[in-house]
Amino acid sequence: MRLPHLVLAVLMVPAMAALVVAGGRTLKGSESTVVVDQIDPGADTIPQADTGTAPEEPATSAIPASQPPKPAAHSRAIDPDVVAPPELPTEELERVEPRAPLSKLALAVPPKPKMPDDWNGTKLFQPVASAAGLIEAKGYSVAVSGIDVVSQDETCTADGKSWPCGVRARTAFRAFLRGRAVVCTVPPEGGRDRIAAECRIGKQDVGQWLVENGWARAAKGGPYVEAGDKARSARKGIFGSAPNLAGISAAPAATAPAPQAPGSILEEGSILKEEGGALKPADQPTPSE
Repeated sequence: MRLPHLVLAVLMVPAMAALVVAGGRTLKGSESTVVVDQIDPGADTIPQADTGTAPEEPATSAIPASQPPKPAAHSRAIDPDVVAPPELPTEELERVEPRAPLSKLALAVPPKPKMPDDWNGTKLFQPVASAAGLIEAKGYSVAVSGIDVVSQDETCTADGKSWPCGVRARTAFRAFLRGRAVVCTVPPEGGRDRIAAECRIGKQDVGQWLVENGWARAAKGGPYVEAGDKARSARKGIFGSAPNLAGISAAPAATAPAPQAPGSILEEGSILKEEGGALKPADQPTPSE
């Protein structure tokens, strides 16, 4: 009895194996095949086989949701030949009054021109005294007001002697100036015409200094009449005597011109002389006995 059962069991093993292989192929084919009749048109997802894992996301989830349109940005044209402001709607613009300037410098107005009542004088740099009381600088020719200018060729007489007081007065005036800047009440723009004006160096009145030291005469009715009378009484400057030149050496006498070399060797008295068409040395002086 056991032998038939053993033979039957041996025959059943290949049959069972064949059934297992056939069942596996059937399950694999059912996972990869989708029947069209089983797809629901209203369903969001496609039915999948129960594999024990979580269902995948639908294919439409990768599409981003629609967003509201952004407002158009205003821009201007970038073109080498066209420079235009951005286009803005007129209803959004509002014209307002400009703010007040922070200071007067922001107004950028032209400077107010100087008038005679507004300035204390014009600086004349590196003045040149052409005479006592006459100044030339920066295109100006200024005669110090309140005085009578002493010309450089004027000659004064004192104690029966004449002396060039005009040159002496000009020299004294130049020594007083010493190239310092002179401030005169003349217009800012110079001219070629001579101008009579008050001048000063620092706080020193130029006309007052000239009259006090006797290097100019006070004009009649001018502000320096009293100072002129004092200088005349004290015999200062041009009102005094001739300067003492005893300590000054005379100019050196003119020296004789140096002898010049002969221009040609054929001149008379030269080393060689011509005799009979031939050159021979000139006769030398005989030595003294």
